[in-house]
Amino acid sequence: MILHGILGTLALLSLALTLWQWLAARRFPLHQRSADLRIGANQSATQSSAPNRSSALQPAVTLLKPLKGCDANTEECLRSWLTQDYAGEVQALFAVGGADDPACAVVKKLLAEFPKLDAQLVACPERLGANAKVSQLAQLEPRVKHEVIIVSDADVRTPADLLTNVFTPLRDVNVGLVSCFYRLANPTTPAMRWEAIAINADFWSQVLQSASFRKLDFALGAVMATRRQPLTEIGGFHALVDCLADDYQLGNRIARQGYRLELSPVVVDCWSEPMGWGAVWKHQLRWARTIRVCQPMPYFCSIVANASLWPLLSLASHPSLEVLGLVVVFLAVRIIAALDHQRRLTRSCQGSDWWFVPVKDLLHAAIWVGAFAGNHIEWRGEHYRLRRDGTLEPEPPAAVS
Repeated sequence: MILHGILGTLALLSLALTLWQWLAARRFPLHQRSADLRIGANQSATQSSAPNRSSALQPAVTLLKPLKGCDANTEECLRSWLTQDYAGEVQALFAVGGADDPACAVVKKLLAEFPKLDAQLVACPERLGANAKVSQLAQLEPRVKHEVIIVSDADVRTPADLLTNVFTPLRDVNVGLVSCFYRLANPTTPAMRWEAIAINADFWSQVLQSASFRKLDFALGAVMATRRQPLTEIGGFHALVDCLADDYQLGNRIARQGYRLELSPVVVDCWSEPMGWGAVWKHQLRWARTIRVCQPMPYFCSIVANASLWPLLSLASHPSLEVLGLVVVFLAVRIIAALDHQRRLTRSCQGSDWWFVPVKDLLHAAIWVGAFAGNHIEWRGEHYRLRRDGTLEPEPPAAVS
């Protein structure tokens, strides 16, 4: 009875956290646009008659795109950044590790397609630290022309008005960085549909839940917009070359300088090649170990919010019709909330995927245990040991447990 009481209390707590998370997500103005700052092609006459106003509203920005390899989605993802409905000047820097990178052909094709853009393909062969992506960013940094700097992953496809909207909070000098929520756009396999619950339903709503009771102190890596001054104050990208969670560290270090971090309501798409269960499991385990190192106590306590695990364990400890009825209600609330999160983020929802919600929760309980079971990760085909400070130490594959 004591065990059942403990498990029942945890089930009630997980339900309360689910409702809190649901409320925090419902209150956020997801997909809202800064209409007063939108200057598109249909306003070209206004732009020509008021260039100073246009320039003030949409300042020059530099886009940094670190690349490694390509897939069927890379070209359209990169093109979405070169076709922005934006009046300000844009500098685009695409980084590759060397001329033999398959991404070079894609970028060269786009540069030929948009010859008037200030865009450049830059070879960044020097490995400045364990994080190859940040090594590229550090080598691009001296080429940055403009005050506003946007960093985005290669697999991100963005709406045409992203630049217009994402820099808006940066008009406040107290804001040091703006992040965008993202959605997994093509969950084409069962494993990816499971991961889509974690990304499209839970991740963004958990971020908002966290931000509802404490100051946001981390960034989301799909799209990050900052200014040269905050970046300089933390030592630039060179300070992050050995960090695994460079997005977390970038936001956290800027926040520690006294700047405020903001979340943009604009949502971008992340496109991925089809992945099976093994690849998705490695991705989720790497993510879990990263969060565990970056925020050890919050991650340790996160298991309490598992709204499928505790009701089912409570039922297993004391099987009865009364407990079964409560468990059905608890799971129904969890599933409905998750599907609503997914519908709001993606603007669509596969109701037939409802059963992935409790499956995701139970598998994530195993991932939670796995996050504490080792410090080895596989990332971009390379093997590392994750140190306590969040930095990476390269290891041979044979050392991975």
